[in-house]
Amino acid sequence: LFTPAVERQIETYGKVRILFEMHDFHGWDAAALWEDIKFDVKHFNDIERLAIVGDKKWEHGMAVFCKPFTTASVRYFDTSDIDQARQWLGE
Repeated sequence: LFTPAVERQIETYGKVRILFEMHDFHGWDAAALWEDIKFDVKHFNDIERLAIVGDKKWEHGMAVFCKPFTTASVRYFDTSDIDQARQWLGE
């Protein structure tokens, strides 16, 4: 249950940094997409950095999808670069 956990972190710490690791991601169905959009709109200013880790083929699509829903700095990392994603989040 991603949303309640992140919302608790936001209440406690303010802006958060998120590592979003995609495993076997094949896109969204309509219900999942709607839930993600509602979360993104509600927390537009609450995410400071978002590192997305997954297969290279999703890089462009995820960047385009995330941009209108957040003021966060968003970077995409290939699965093999997860350590770089963690380092970037910690800077």
